[in-house]
Amino acid sequence: MKTIVSCMRLLSRAALLTVLLPLSSLAAQSHRAVESRVVESDLRSSTSAALDERLARDWGLKAEEWGRYRQLMQGPLGLYSPNLDPLTALGMEARNEDERQRYAELQVQAERRRVEKLLAYQRAYDEAWQRLYPRQQRITASSLRSHLASSQPLASPVELRLAVFVSNHCPPCDQRVKQLQAAGQPFDLYMVGSDNNDAEIRQWAARAGIEPSKVRAGQITLNHDAGRWAWIGGRGGLPAVVKEIDGRWQRQ
Repeated sequence: MKTIVSCMRLLSRAALLTVLLPLSSLAAQSHRAVESRVVESDLRSSTSAALDERLARDWGLKAEEWGRYRQLMQGPLGLYSPNLDPLTALGMEARNEDERQRYAELQVQAERRRVEKLLAYQRAYDEAWQRLYPRQQRITASSLRSHLASSQPLASPVELRLAVFVSNHCPPCDQRVKQLQAAGQPFDLYMVGSDNNDAEIRQWAARAGIEPSKVRAGQITLNHDAGRWAWIGGRGGLPAVVKEIDGRWQRQ
């Protein structure tokens, strides 16, 4: 009898071990999976932080300034101007005059460096074209950049993007913008005299019939003028439709 009881106890223990061992294995696997996800999350966070630090440094910004730019672009500013650069965005949304002056100076310096690089490349491009194809009509570097941006066949005419300057309470401005939109023409719109008032430009866009889907797609961008009309030497009344041709802004 004792032998039978001992055998039953051994069988019970074996059965219990049979149940517990797989459970232990599953728990270990689950723990390893959680650890793996934590490591991957930490790695992504570290990579993202390093990228943000590099981008901030490229624009001459501090980490907290880059973080504020990211926040601004997640709000109405990013909806109306999805391709706005950090310095313009922070300058437009400056909280005091010192900030506005700082971002203006940084942008002037950045633009100067960009133009110097562009001119140096343009000279190299012109020399290469003259050396390789001296008897063929030249394709300018600006046209080449437009072709790459629009992904159009090189043989087709390249239509450069228009800049449209308008003001509030200007019926001809409303009408001109409606015509451009109906024609399917991409353009960057700048409101003169808006004093960086987002509500004003939103109300104007609704009144002028700007389609939100085209703004979200980047076909139309809505921007405060912020002195651009004066910067390009704009003259005459509004609306003004202008296009950059060979480095100069020409009224259409």
